[in-house]
Amino acid sequence: MSNRPFALASDGETIAELRELYRAAEARAARLRLLSASGRELAEADTASLEAVIQRCAERLAWFTGSGSAFVMSADNAEGIAIRAPGPGGAVIAKLAIPGLDGLEAIPDPEDREAFRMQLEMMGSTIDRIERERERAELLRALQERERRLALLLEKVFTAQEEERRRVSHELHDGVAQTATALVRLLERAESAGLAAGPAPKEIARSLVAELRRVIAGLRPTLLDDLGLAAALQSLGDGLEQEGFEVRLALGDADARLGPLTETALFRVAQEAVSNIHKHAGGPCRVTIEARLGDDPVVLRIADQGRGPSSATRDHGAFSGHNVGIDVMRERMAALGGTVDWRGEAGHGVSVEARLPRGAPG
Repeated sequence: MSNRPFALASDGETIAELRELYRAAEARAARLRLLSASGRELAEADTASLEAVIQRCAERLAWFTGSGSAFVMSADNAEGIAIRAPGPGGAVIAKLAIPGLDGLEAIPDPEDREAFRMQLEMMGSTIDRIERERERAELLRALQERERRLALLLEKVFTAQEEERRRVSHELHDGVAQTATALVRLLERAESAGLAAGPAPKEIARSLVAELRRVIAGLRPTLLDDLGLAAALQSLGDGLEQEGFEVRLALGDADARLGPLTETALFRVAQEAVSNIHKHAGGPCRVTIEARLGDDPVVLRIADQGRGPSSATRDHGAFSGHNVGIDVMRERMAALGGTVDWRGEAGHGVSVEARLPRGAPG
């Protein structure tokens, strides 16, 4: 057996191949590090950090190609490598300038060129994503501002309506009602002196005063302003009882006070419901007035067990345009973010249920 050292065939070629493989592995590792580091930062980028993240990615590309610096410029710049939005024919949304590199074709290694291109695509996708997020955020801010302005306008409209009702109420009370009351007094004196003639003018005047007081209370009940919705609902129930209706009141959290617009809207629904009872019940019957003023949403329900609405009202009452009172209730509640559910059945009366978020405007 020979004592000569064992030697592989073509030792020089094998070592060169190993070195070449090592360099290729290092190059691949460098590409992976480039794409991994940049990909992670780009995925986490947001509006505040976008500019800094894109600049760091540009600098990595500069180091990757052997340059010492890089600059990201606006899309309308005449020079630089295009950074495009994703998709076929994506628009140029920025330019990348690296000294000594005029374009991708100047990168000799095809794998390096592909890694460079992939990073440009990731940068373009991120810029496009953030721009879209900015547009959505701006649109959302505009919509929120519009909603805020609409809420303010709505509050002004409702406030103006209620102020006008309050003004008319005061004028009727301080003017016409006082005059009618004085007329009653004069007629009472005339009657006591035996001067009255005709069909009981004193009773006619008293009826006029009662009607005026009913109209005044309907325009703007002072109980609503002074004591809140629960007291105003109690007053509506008392009025029905005086007319012979059997009323069951269930007012949860009666001491809870809501915003003036919310209380007014719910009270107007209750008024319309009571008006419907007078129209469709066919006379005194059982009536339930329920309110859960501490819940969210606030719930008001008024139901009667009277004769019920006519077939035409029953068929179309749930649809807009067929019942002005129901439409008004729904519009008022919808303007505040609430709903009104109207149900009528022959022989079983009408049920009206209103729901309104506690956080509604007003």
